[in-house]
Order: sequence, then structure tokens, then C-alpha cells
Amino acid sequence: MTEWQLTRTFSSTSGDVRWDRLGSGAGLRPVVLLHGTPFSSFVWRAVARSLARDRQVFVWDMPGYGLSEKSADQDVSLAAQGRIFAELLSHWGLDEPLVVAHDFGGAVALRAHLLHGARYRALALVDPVALAPWGSPFFRLVRENAEVFEQLPPPLHQALVREYVTSASSPGLHPAVLDRLVEPWLGDPGQAAFYRQIAQADQRYTDEVQGRYAEIAVPTLICWGRNDTWIPPEKGRELAALIPQARLEPIAHAGHLVQEDAPAELTAVLLDFLQRQH
Repeated sequence: MTEWQLTRTFSSTSGDVRWDRLGSGAGLRPVVLLHGTPFSSFVWRAVARSLARDRQVFVWDMPGYGLSEKSADQDVSLAAQGRIFAELLSHWGLDEPLVVAHDFGGAVALRAHLLHGARYRALALVDPVALAPWGSPFFRLVRENAEVFEQLPPPLHQALVREYVTSASSPGLHPAVLDRLVEPWLGDPGQAAFYRQIAQADQRYTDEVQGRYAEIAVPTLICWGRNDTWIPPEKGRELAALIPQARLEPIAHAGHLVQEDAPAELTAVLLDFLQRQH
């Protein structure tokens, strides 16, 4: 699993962001992939490599996640991530890219578009955090007691994170994949960063844009794992009804972490959608 590395760095207002570009795809619109929480660009590896056969694909780890900087008092809120994504698009020189966003990354992409003027040719949202209420009972418990959880002995913290990440998958994760997903959250900086990102996950950041979804005027695809236990599939139908050009595509046999549960099915749906955008 060591083959997924991000070789480039962007200095953002919330710390260094690691990113990379795959493929060439001259003449075709670039694709940007956004991960969710508590994940990283690693979850997009299979999809990214498939898309990169004939496109430029941009991947990045948000500040506080994956290979990007993790530091005390770091702003890793949705407000910061939306702003930084808009900055990244400018840094990359991308005008109206195709954007694919999962979970928390969905809210980041929506905020960048509606609040920061980021322009997209089309938008694909995969089990996104977009509609209130969100956050599991566990998520809320940790958010309200982050300082207590930060003090957990490392073995207990590791067991908690492994169990939490595992619950995002319907059929279960390969042990090596689970290890890689958990790894960024281990050690002193990682453990603190894990609870920091939950502590800063405030629903007001989606409340600020939820009433503006009718303004989204680009083709929009909403994919949802039929077996998602983190965010109910009904939220997908609700969201699709709020965005004028949205189409809902359920993904069978997949939980919240669709990229791991059904990578071939998700890639096929995304390719079909992206190929329709010129």
C-alpha cells in the first residue's frame, strides 16, 4: 500500500497540502477528486488510476488529513477546507474542472462553489455530507468530548479508529487497506488530528449553503451506497430533489465507503457521467 504517494506541496493558510496529478489527457477536461472524513485521497486510488487513462486527475489530502500537515490549533473546519479548495483550483489553473467529491468532501466542494466562486463543468457527489442533520451518535459523542478522547491510551485509540473506519464499509475492508486508512491517525500528531477534525465538524457549515442548492446550475450526479449506515440513502433522494440538474445513482452492495466496496461499479458510473460532459 506504500505505492500511493502525493509528491507535490501547496502552502495553504491551514498548513501544507500534499497533492498530485495523474495522467495526461491533453484536450480533455481535468477531474478533481475530494476525499471525506476520516479518510484521505488514498480511497480514490483505483478510481483515480482508471480516470487517468485519458484525463488529468488531481488528488489532494486536505489539511489535517492523510499526508498533509497536522498541527495544534489547526483550522480544519469545513469553512477552511472550502476556502482552501478554491485556492487550490486557482493554484492549479483549473477553470471549470469536473469535480468528484465524497462525504465531507461533498460539503467542501459545495461551499467552494456557492460561497467562494469556484466554477465546475459538472459535479459528482458520492454519499456527501450535505443535509442536516448529520453525524452519527458516536460522532456527536466524540465532538462533545474531544478533549477526553484525545487522552485515550494509544492502543485504545487505535482500536476505536479501526472499528470506526471499518463501519464505513458494508462487506468489510481488506486488512491492508484498513491499516493504511488508520495509519495517519496514529501517533501523537495523528491522534490529536483525529479528534480535532471531529471537534471542528460543525453542522452550521452545511446549514449556510443548504438553502442555496437550487442555485447549482451544472450537471450533477449523486451516487449513494445502498447499504450506507453513516448517512441514510434517503438523504440522496432528498438532495437530488433540491438540485435542479441532479440525477441519483444508487450503488448496490456498497456502504458509505463506496470507493472500497464497489470500485468497479462506481468507476463505471462516473466514467459514463464524465464522458457526457464536454
